[in-house]
Amino acid sequence: QVQLVESGGGLVQTGDFLRLSCAVSGGTFSNLGMGWFRQTPEKEREFVAAISYGGGNTNYAGSVKGRFTISRDNDKNTGYLQMNSLKPEDTAVYYCAADFWGAGTGTLPSSYPIWGQGTQVTVSP
Repeated sequence: QVQLVESGGGLVQTGDFLRLSCAVSGGTFSNLGMGWFRQTPEKEREFVAAISYGGGNTNYAGSVKGRFTISRDNDKNTGYLQMNSLKPEDTAVYYCAADFWGAGTGTLPSSYPIWGQGTQVTVSP
């Protein structure tokens, strides 16, 4: 059974950076497309970024394009979300998600059958 564990969240100031990690176990990581989503109490879970199982295709939400970078290391069975120039509106619980043979195009939560538990990111003004 594939399991995802996020780490790297925390409290930072506006303009700072964080790198989230998503460690994958129980499956063949190179078969999995990865996605990152975020959610606040006021909003539904929203798409942040996605990467294909091969790593050759990436996709970003407009609100993070140019600031966030999604990547993967198949040797380490880990996906990453590098978040630069953070803003208070980036404050949310961030979730990583996986789909088998994903092309990096899935922007809906329903596209991903496997989810991590989430990690809190808080950006102070």
